[in-house]
Amino acid sequence: MVGTWDNKDLVYCYAALNVTRGKLTTRLLEQPARIKQQTGQSKTRRLQVAFVAHLHDIARAYPAASHPEVVIIIDNAPWHQGPIVEEAMATLAHLRFYRLPSYSPQLNPIERFWRILRRRATHNRLFTTRSELRQTLRHNLCYYQSMRHKVLSLLESKRKKAKK
Repeated sequence: MVGTWDNKDLVYCYAALNVTRGKLTTRLLEQPARIKQQTGQSKTRRLQVAFVAHLHDIARAYPAASHPEVVIIIDNAPWHQGPIVEEAMATLAHLRFYRLPSYSPQLNPIERFWRILRRRATHNRLFTTRSELRQTLRHNLCYYQSMRHKVLSLLESKRKKAKK
């Protein structure tokens, strides 16, 4: 008999990756298991609000005066769309979305980073508290923010092709 730790709390991580300089702009969002009961907001609505805050982080990191157009590659996740996101994009005119086709994560450069971050930060680890998970994620994000050459090498490396 093997005991397990039954913890359904999550920590969501938003990240924007500058593909030319390797700079990361990140935001963490804690997602307690019973969030809807606590706030009355759906998961999608809470993630949309966090995504809008992340868009504002990107706009601060890349102001319109020095970056007249910032293209953000996104997938078709429900929190990447909706009235609240459209309102934010109207106020942040220098930001522009490039939406990927459905079911094509291999086209998104950030997916390589997610894979490496998860492997480094969370695989084969048991976190007893959400704050411990958050701290580990922050530590690893800081590592990659200071080691931009490693982030850029992820983008330049050839993906392994699946064996047929």
